[in-house]
Amino acid sequence: MKQNLSILLLLATAFGVSAQTKKATKPVAKTVPAYTVGNKKVTVYTTAEKTDYRISKIETISFTENKQPFETEPCIFIDPTIKYQTMVGIGGALTDASAETFAKLSKKNQQELLTAYYSPDKGIGYTLARTNIASCDFSSGSYTYVQDNDKELKTFSVAHDEEFKIPLIKQAIAAAGGKLPLFVSPWSPPAWMKDNNSLIQGGHLLPAFRQSWANHYVKFIKTYEAMGIPIWGLSVQNEPMAKQKWESCVFTAEEERDFIKNFLGPTLQKQGLASKKLIAWDHNRDQIFQRASTILNDKDAAKYVWGIGFHWYETWTGSEMQFGNVRQTHDAYPDKALIFTEGCKEKYDVNKLDDWTLGERYGYSMINDFNSGTAAWTDWNILLDEKGGPNHVGNFCFAPVHADTKNDKLIYTNAYYYMGHFSKFIRPGAKRIGSASSRDKLQATAFLNTDGKLAVVVMNQSDDKLKYSLWIKGQAATTTSLPHSITTLVVE
Repeated sequence: MKQNLSILLLLATAFGVSAQTKKATKPVAKTVPAYTVGNKKVTVYTTAEKTDYRISKIETISFTENKQPFETEPCIFIDPTIKYQTMVGIGGALTDASAETFAKLSKKNQQELLTAYYSPDKGIGYTLARTNIASCDFSSGSYTYVQDNDKELKTFSVAHDEEFKIPLIKQAIAAAGGKLPLFVSPWSPPAWMKDNNSLIQGGHLLPAFRQSWANHYVKFIKTYEAMGIPIWGLSVQNEPMAKQKWESCVFTAEEERDFIKNFLGPTLQKQGLASKKLIAWDHNRDQIFQRASTILNDKDAAKYVWGIGFHWYETWTGSEMQFGNVRQTHDAYPDKALIFTEGCKEKYDVNKLDDWTLGERYGYSMINDFNSGTAAWTDWNILLDEKGGPNHVGNFCFAPVHADTKNDKLIYTNAYYYMGHFSKFIRPGAKRIGSASSRDKLQATAFLNTDGKLAVVVMNQSDDKLKYSLWIKGQAATTTSLPHSITTLVVE
């Protein structure tokens, strides 16, 4: 009997089971935090074409019991117990062009713009920003921070930025309440570091200057921080597969991977900057998965990367916006963040400042990017002048707000309001939650804020007026979506 017991114990040990652990193998029921609608109300904020509504509070609605809607009842279904990514922030870029235009405004209009963008109460509450390292197309001219052939970066200086860009960034931080996460992106290394000896037309970083270029990011970050501007993150290279007539530099996926792995990542770590969020790719959705897989499948590169950045300009090829690629990247690498780093409407035309599709492009992109796993969303220039610049190569574009600098006037396009339907109501730390629309004409996304308020954004790009219900756990609150509108429903 003892011998049989010994044999049984040996067998149990061999298969990793003991008398004690056997009891612990009983399945444990998974509990999901409850969400009750109770006496909650829904405040409805709307922006709509052919109306005066601009993030306007139009009604407050209540929930009534509706256990199971019929197919004839259009609904936005919400399940707050199903949670996805955490919101990092929403904002726009503080470029040279924005800063130079801002400087031409009266003090009154400068303050109006800062309040409009950064006040969560009186404005749309931006919580994220980007700026360029050295010049980009949205600068009045090309410039660098070091003299030619200064491999040791002894001449490094950001004196250029002290005239316009740094003052704007500091005022934006103050307007945002003293905290505004800022990430920085280079458009090109200095010309002498590149194989084409030019800031423009792409070219590649020369192997001999990889360490000097890695040191350049550190110099920039530490210089800005010493001037009172905290840096939250950085991208490796703006649009690394674009050969442009403005500042640009090409990194293949393998080149970017190896630069991160062997130079930039280790340098940030050695210089005490390991906490900075390092963003790879920073280009369009069309190649995001190929770039992410090449870099993140290499564990020695991946360990330095916080997330993958992307733009929306894949449409220049004739393609639609490729949200499926974003979702595929998120599904493949769920431990890495996705951040929309840049987008704007190109080919500025002063006669189209009232074009309603400006805002609809933002709404369409933001809803689908968030539903694909994106955790942060950054517009391009926060402000441009009446010509869609300044831009030193004539690449004039739209911004959510333009300044008529001749008449000291601010012009708010509907893109400003469309972005505000997200940034004002979906705050950092919010969790995206389960949402689904029963009609293709109503697109939606939803977030649960840290204060318990639900923010549900619903967009209607059709010409139809659509009655629908916000449905949560057997309770429904009914409202109407106006043609070409965007609405935020706040449940509290």
